[in-house]
Amino acid sequence: MASLAEIRAKLKEQESRTSGNSSGGGDNAIYPFWNIKEGESATLRFLPDGDESNTFFWKERLMIKLPFAGVKGETDSRPVQVQIPCMEMYGETCDILNEVRGWFKDPSLEDMGRKYWKKRSYIFQGFVTDNPLTDDTQPENPIRRFIIGPQIFQIIKAALMDPDMEELPTDYTAGVDFRLNKTSKGGYADYSTSNWARRDRPLGDAEMKGIETNNLWNLSDFLPKKPGDIEVKVMKEMFEASVDGEAYDPDRFGQYFRPAGMSARTGDPNKSSNNGTATSMTAEAAPVAAPVAEATPEATPVAEVTPTPTAEAAPAEGNAQDILAMIRSRQAT
Repeated sequence: MASLAEIRAKLKEQESRTSGNSSGGGDNAIYPFWNIKEGESATLRFLPDGDESNTFFWKERLMIKLPFAGVKGETDSRPVQVQIPCMEMYGETCDILNEVRGWFKDPSLEDMGRKYWKKRSYIFQGFVTDNPLTDDTQPENPIRRFIIGPQIFQIIKAALMDPDMEELPTDYTAGVDFRLNKTSKGGYADYSTSNWARRDRPLGDAEMKGIETNNLWNLSDFLPKKPGDIEVKVMKEMFEASVDGEAYDPDRFGQYFRPAGMSARTGDPNKSSNNGTATSMTAEAAPVAAPVAEATPEATPVAEVTPTPTAEAAPAEGNAQDILAMIRSRQAT
């Protein structure tokens, strides 16, 4: 059993962490590097995860984007998009990906498969030591969070596998800075010229004080909450509605997952859809707050490579059940 001194020390640590997190929990805790102008650079210094059980200094986030034709009941509604967590992020099987994976076996379904394939991003934390964004406000907690896409992540990963890198880049005394360079290629933001500094740099007194005062973030705290059984069923229904080309139905899905900027509506969670099929929610289920994830930068999309051929194909017609039936029929022959 812990001693009184150990209990007091633990409580003091928790109070300090709570204070530190609240001071930097505003929107500008995430550094919007995607707003950097073409030809400019920012210098970052990554830090370890506050969760010492995490082998890496990042957490992987897997999301699926569901496009809808609009919002049901709104005559002037424009197309909307809902992000939902992929269950593979939690080490479990994702029913949606199981269906989508089979689409890549048929060239006519590849385009639709890419649309519904999981999107990867990685959550890091650290300091911004050289910031070209003049309108970026420095938060009270100088430890920022970074939402990194696959292109930049591959550069980070490649360096870690390089035998010439002898120390972790997050080491407080022998670590190195990361220079993030923004260019463009094919109309998209391109960060392929980003690189690590050639020389190590010990953290300065102000940076060490920032860590001591605010503590490191536990990066897993910024992943979407793991969906329960009800949410998993709702995600599958939303996926099928999206593939069918239906509008987003706030009464069916609003208390679980919503497009960015839409507030929750009060609706009957057992309300049937137009085809008479009841939703998977039950009357006994308590309202569940919609999982909210920090938005992946949309202003500068970077194409993600899927584990499939990249030949373009025309979008397939038909709903989710028709597509699934087509795939199973071809597999049986």
